[in-house]
Amino acid sequence: MIESIDPKLTEKPVARCAKCDREVTHYNRFVEPDDEIVNVCWQCLQREEKGFFAKRDFYRRGRRGVVPR
Repeated sequence: MIESIDPKLTEKPVARCAKCDREVTHYNRFVEPDDEIVNVCWQCLQREEKGFFAKRDFYRRGRRGVVPR
């Protein structure tokens, strides 16, 4: 018989985020090339995807009509 496991209901231990250093229950686990396991929380992943950690003077010139070449 095949048992289906809901990923939302699996119990994971509390881990410390590598970027913000908080103890979180909702996190992703990444394996580095040197077999080191890195835990990153959902909030840090969302900030990274939105470009939250970009430089302050960064802007997209294409949105103002200038195409950089």
